Amino acid sequence: MRKVWDIHGGVHPPENKTQSNQLAITSAGIPDQLVFPLSQHIGAPAAPIVEIGQKVLKGEMIAEAKGFVSVPVHASTSGEVIAIEQRNIPHPSGMAAPCIIIQADGKDEWIDHSGLEDYTAVDKKELLNRIREAGIAGMGGAGFPSAVKLGTRDDQVIETLIINGTECEPYITADDMLMRERAEEIIAGAKILKYLIKPTKEAIIGVEDNKPEGIAALEKAAEGSGIEVVSFPTKYPSGGEKQLIQILTGKEVPSGGLPAQVGIVCQNLGTTVAIYRAIQLGEPLISRITTVTGEACEQNRNYEVLLGSPISHLLELAGYQQKKASRLIMGGPMMGFTLNSETVPVVKTTNCILAPSKKEIPPPTPAQACIRCGMCAEACPVSLLPQQMYWFARGKEYEKLEAHNLMDCIECGACSFACPSNIPLVQYYRASKADIRQQKEDAIKAEQSKARFEARQERIERQEAEKEAKRKARKAAAEARAAGNADAGKVDAVQAAVERAKAKKAAVDPAQAAIEKAKAKRAGGAEEAPTKESLEKALASVEKRLAAAKEKLQQAEQEGSDKVDAFRTGVEKTEAKYQAAKTALDTFIADNPAPEASTDPAQLAIQRAQEKRASKADLSPREKAQQAVDSLKTRIEKAQVKLEAAKAEDSDKLDIFEKTLAGLQEKLAKAEQELAEIPAEKAAEPAPSGDAAQDAIARALAKREAASSMTDEERLLNAVEALGKRLDKTRDKLATAQAEGSDTVDILTETLAKLDLKLVDAKQAYDDYKQNN
Repeated sequence: MRKVWDIHGGVHPPENKTQSNQLAITSAGIPDQLVFPLSQHIGAPAAPIVEIGQKVLKGEMIAEAKGFVSVPVHASTSGEVIAIEQRNIPHPSGMAAPCIIIQADGKDEWIDHSGLEDYTAVDKKELLNRIREAGIAGMGGAGFPSAVKLGTRDDQVIETLIINGTECEPYITADDMLMRERAEEIIAGAKILKYLIKPTKEAIIGVEDNKPEGIAALEKAAEGSGIEVVSFPTKYPSGGEKQLIQILTGKEVPSGGLPAQVGIVCQNLGTTVAIYRAIQLGEPLISRITTVTGEACEQNRNYEVLLGSPISHLLELAGYQQKKASRLIMGGPMMGFTLNSETVPVVKTTNCILAPSKKEIPPPTPAQACIRCGMCAEACPVSLLPQQMYWFARGKEYEKLEAHNLMDCIECGACSFACPSNIPLVQYYRASKADIRQQKEDAIKAEQSKARFEARQERIERQEAEKEAKRKARKAAAEARAAGNADAGKVDAVQAAVERAKAKKAAVDPAQAAIEKAKAKRAGGAEEAPTKESLEKALASVEKRLAAAKEKLQQAEQEGSDKVDAFRTGVEKTEAKYQAAKTALDTFIADNPAPEASTDPAQLAIQRAQEKRASKADLSPREKAQQAVDSLKTRIEKAQVKLEAAKAEDSDKLDIFEKTLAGLQEKLAKAEQELAEIPAEKAAEPAPSGDAAQDAIARALAKREAASSMTDEERLLNAVEALGKRLDKTRDKLATAQAEGSDTVDILTETLAKLDLKLVDAKQAYDDYKQNN
C-alpha cells in the first residue's frame, strides 16, 4: 500500500452522492438558444470575432483569447449569431457581462477538424498551442487556463504529476461517473500530460475511497501505463489542490506559492479528458459533464451538456419542481453559490446544479454570538485562525487580517459548517478579501495621482523661475542701454546670458516651455531678437520636416494613394518655408559680421566654454565616458602628488587632501563602471545636442534605422534579450523590496509575472520562426 498523509482539520458533511450516480451519463440535447459569456476563466476575457447575423458551425471559434492568461470561446453547435450583448452570467453577485448569443439551427454541423495520431511526434510548444486554441481551462475549480499551467519552464524540474479525481463536495458525481464510463479517455489524457510535463518521479490519479467503482475502472484502464491510481480516506476538503498534494506526497506548498515550486503539477479529471479530445480528436472544449440533483428534481443524474445551454434547459430535463425548491445552487452546498436566475448559461466550470428542498437544505438560521469554542480552527484545512480573522473582518482591521494570512483561505466553508453559532464566516472573509484588493488598487491610483500632481507643480515652478529670470535680464539690459554705458551693457549681457543658461537648465520640460512661448507670442508678447543660433536651429528643423514630407510623398506615390496631391502640396509649402529660413539666415550673417575677439575675461570664459562644448558635440557616449575616465585619472595623479607633498610638510590640510583623493577614486570607479556598461552597438549613437526634443528625434531615427537593417530573426532575438534584461532588473528590485519590507512587493511581483509571460511568448515566437525558416 502506498503511504498517504493526513491534512489538518476537515469535516464530514453528508455526502448525498447516491442520488445522482445511479444512472448513466446522458446527452442534454441542443437547446433553442445558447449564451456564451466571454469570460469563463481566470484572466483576460476573450474578444468576439463574429458579427451579428453570421452563420457559425459547431466547434468554430467565436471569441479569441486576449493576452497570455486567456482562452478562446467556441460555438457548441451550429447556428446564427443573433446578438452580442450584456446578459446575466453565473456569479454570486448575479452580475451581467458581455455574451455572444447563438440561435441553434438544429443541424449540429461540425467544422473540419482532426487530431494528432501520434502526439509524441510534435514538440511541447505545439501541444500547448493546441490546448490553448481549444479553449481549455480548469473544469474543477476557478478555471485557470490549462496551457499556462502546463507551460512549465525547461529549467524547472517537475517530480510528480497529479490528476485530481477527489470530487469531495457533497452531491456532485460528475467526475465519479466520468471515471466509471470513460476511464480510457482519462488515462489517454494523463499520458499526454506525462509527455508534456515529463515528471521525473511519478504520475498519480488521486481518488477518495467513497468511489469504489470509479477506482476499479481507472485501475483496469491504467494497467501498464505507468500511472498509479491512489485512493485515500474521504474527508472534506481533500479535493483542494494544496490539500491533495499534502495527502499524496506529504509536501506542503508554501504560503502564496505554486505547486510547481515544490515540483508538482495538478490537473482536474475533466480537464484531462478535454485535453485528450483536443489533441487526439481535434475537438475544442464545447461540452462538459454536469450533475443535476436535489429533492426538487424528479430525476437526478449527470448530463453531457453543451456549453452555453441555459440552466432552465437542464432543469426541464430533470423534472424540476420550483415550488418544492428552497433555492438553486451552482456547485456543491459547501463552496457553491445561489443562482438568481434560471436563464444563466452552463460555463466551463459548471460541475453541478443543485435544487434542494427546504427540508434538505433549509434557509440559513440567524447567526448567534461567537462562543469562542475553537471548532472553526480545528476544522480549518489551512491551519488558519478563523475566530481571530472573524473579529478582524468585522472591525475592518485589514492589516491584521493580512498578517493572519487571510489570502491563504481557500473558502471551503469548513469553518462555517463546524460553527455552532451559525456564523457565515466565509462570507466575512470573501468580503474582506475584496475590500483589501480594492484598497490596494486605490492606493496605487492615489500614488500615481500624487506623483502626477507633484510633477505638475514642479514644472509650473520651473516655468515661473525661467520667466522671472528672463524678465530681470531684459530689465537689466534695458537699464544699461538707457544709461549709455557700453561696458555695463557688456557685463549685463553676460549676466543675462548666465541667467538664460540657468533658466534653460532648470527647464527640463522643453515641450512645455515651447507651449508657453507660443502662448506668449500669440498673446502679443514681445518677440526676442533673432540670433544666428536660433535661425540655424529653425533652418535645421524645416529641413527635417521637408525630408519627412518628401518621404511621405514618395511612399504615397508608390502605393497609389488618393492623398498624393495633399502630400505634394505639403512638400511645396515646406520647401517655401525652407527657402525663407535659409534667406533669413544668410541675411543675418551678412548684416552681423563676426565680432573681433573680445578681451573681456568673462566673455573669453564663455567663449572657451562654448568651444569646449562644441568639441564634445560629435563624441559618442562611449567616447565621452572614456574622456571622463581619462580626466579623472589625471586629476587623481595630481591629487596624489599634492597629498604626498602635504605628508612631507606635515600640513594641517592633510585630511582635506585625503578626502579629496578618496572622492576622486570613488568617482573614477563609478565612471569606469558606466563605461563598461555602455554596449558596443550604442557607441555610435548621436551625442546629445542639449535640445531634448532634437535628441529624442535623433535617437528615434537611429533606432528606426537600426531596426530596418535587422532581419526578422534578429528582431525577434532582440525582443527576447530585452525582456530578459527587464526581467533580471525586476527580480533584483523585488528581492530588495522583500528584504526591506517595502509596500511595493505586490506590484513588483505582478510586474515580474507579466514580464515572465511576455518572455515566454517572445521565446515561443523566436522558436516558431526558427522552426519555420
